[in-house]
Amino acid sequence: MAVVKLTKRLVERTSAPSPTGKQQIFWDEELSGFGMLVSATTDKKSFIVQRDIKGKTRRVTVAPTSVLDLEQARERAKAVLADFYKGIDPKAKTPEVTTLRQTLEAYLAARKSLSEGSVREYKRKIETHLQPWLDLSLRDITADMVETRHRAIPAEVPKRYSGTTAANLAMKTFSLLWNFASERDPTLPRNPVLRLKRQWYPTQRRTRHIKQQDMATFYAAVCELDSAIARDWLLLMLYTGLRRRESAALQWEHVDFGAKIIRVPASLTKNKQQLDLPMTTFVHDLLKTRRALGNAKFIFPGNGKLGHITEAKHAFEQIAKLCGIVVSAHDLRRSFCTVAESCDISYAALKQLVNHSMRSDVTAGYIQLSIERLRIPAQLVCDKLMTLCQSSADSKVVQLRG
Repeated sequence: MAVVKLTKRLVERTSAPSPTGKQQIFWDEELSGFGMLVSATTDKKSFIVQRDIKGKTRRVTVAPTSVLDLEQARERAKAVLADFYKGIDPKAKTPEVTTLRQTLEAYLAARKSLSEGSVREYKRKIETHLQPWLDLSLRDITADMVETRHRAIPAEVPKRYSGTTAANLAMKTFSLLWNFASERDPTLPRNPVLRLKRQWYPTQRRTRHIKQQDMATFYAAVCELDSAIARDWLLLMLYTGLRRRESAALQWEHVDFGAKIIRVPASLTKNKQQLDLPMTTFVHDLLKTRRALGNAKFIFPGNGKLGHITEAKHAFEQIAKLCGIVVSAHDLRRSFCTVAESCDISYAALKQLVNHSMRSDVTAGYIQLSIERLRIPAQLVCDKLMTLCQSSADSKVVQLRG
């Protein structure tokens, strides 16, 4: 393979097939990687480009010499070489066009451990806030589009919700999907969400909870709810710190009255780890009262297709009207944690009671607290809550009714 100064005259005068009986390549000394290939068996002569990319040698035919003259071929070769320098393999299989909708479906199918609630949240964020993009190819979604859409979302969200939080979460979910796709298609361009590096809306961690001085007022309002099922559900969340879904879907088979343990299965918990929760006196009495009402499958039965209660919105609206305290199901969990901390129980015990993961906490990961060891801190929190739920005056805690 000779390196020569390719000229129009050399191209025209070089005979094909090659008189040597072997394929010949004349490399251009002016443009490295560009040359002319002369066939060993036919009268074909072609302009070519050749480079190593990602450890592999790639040769691309620019055109037959009978189709393009030397200067035209050299200009086209420069464009091919530019792609090589960008890391683009011209012989790589052209990836299929993947839409945002298809990417979302592929991601959810790959993440088999996601709960039904998480799947619904991923779909809601994308299908609600990025609906105009659903059937677009990922490659057609640009940084400019991301920037514009991120600014537009807050105005589209009802005022009772945080539009800026919705905008941030939608784009972070989109970024996650883009990274998922790029792991399977390395030819995807740079993640367009990186444009928002300095444009994210400021967010604050939620801190809303029931203040200790308001606990008796809140408790009295809960006991006045028109639904005994909703009443007991809210009280269980307040006195255990259980999440909304964990508590709503509890079945009687998860309750061991003999051992005084609630065994929340891994299928219900956020971290997919079973939670064995010691039954405090208040919780034991509450569940005993509920058990006496019948033999339903779920502790808190409902009329929906799931068979159990799922939504506490009406109950919280009624509480707000009765006493003016506005909270949510997760605020009850936050209230439990706040009261627990005021009881000076160990941090490890608190994390285990609320089933917070200890994977990122090396020291806590070594601590294994038995269910009996947890009974003492659990009852301390229960006693403190029962005290707080009594009026500051002389009224007693409202007696639970069936």
